[in-house]
Amino acid sequence: MPDNGNNEYLRHATSVSVEISAHLEAMIATGRLAPGDRLPSERELAATFGVARASLREAMRDLEIKRLIERRPGRGTTVLNAPDTVQELYSHLSDAEHQLRDVAELRGTIEPRIAHLAAQRATAKHLIELESVLKNPVAEAKPEESLQLDLEFHMLLAVAADNPLLSAINTLACSWTSSSRVLSHSTRWAREVSYLGHRAILAAVAAGDSDTARGAMTKHLDDVAALTRDGFQDRMEGTR
Repeated sequence: MPDNGNNEYLRHATSVSVEISAHLEAMIATGRLAPGDRLPSERELAATFGVARASLREAMRDLEIKRLIERRPGRGTTVLNAPDTVQELYSHLSDAEHQLRDVAELRGTIEPRIAHLAAQRATAKHLIELESVLKNPVAEAKPEESLQLDLEFHMLLAVAADNPLLSAINTLACSWTSSSRVLSHSTRWAREVSYLGHRAILAAVAAGDSDTARGAMTKHLDDVAALTRDGFQDRMEGTR
């Protein structure tokens, strides 16, 4: 017969490592951990998060597989740059409006599918984590804080979709698009629209309604694209 105690321990260890991995992914995607930054030692990180070193090692392994960090004996763990091909692509984008279009198309390709899968696969723990991000309306928050919560919501949703490859792509997409995403948080109205979009997505995911979740994400991204264009226009007019 299976050892239920061991199985429960493994489930707990896995959920802890996923939570740590998602947290560090968010820090990398939002620039709080920049390329070239050295992470603290394994012992220090485990103590910071208050977890066993086994869980911390599993999280580090996940980030390494996604090419977000590099671990070398004697040199510690370093945050990596985005792949050279991606950097080269974006270094040649001189037309800002063209870039905004590219961002909208990238997100529209990836994120509705993530929402669809999250509605099918999200656990109670995932739902609690997503709800905690939305516990307070962000209309009165600073744009930077609102953006941080936005990125965290979308990255936790990708974790809930339970597809490591999609989660890895989403993490990179967040890092590529954060500079344009801040435009959709520049006003109180924009932050409220974004928050309500997240609420609609989470309601569909919690209900297990994958088609509605996909539709809610598509509408949210359409709203965000419009807000981003408005924010860009306001910024351009402010420089004239």
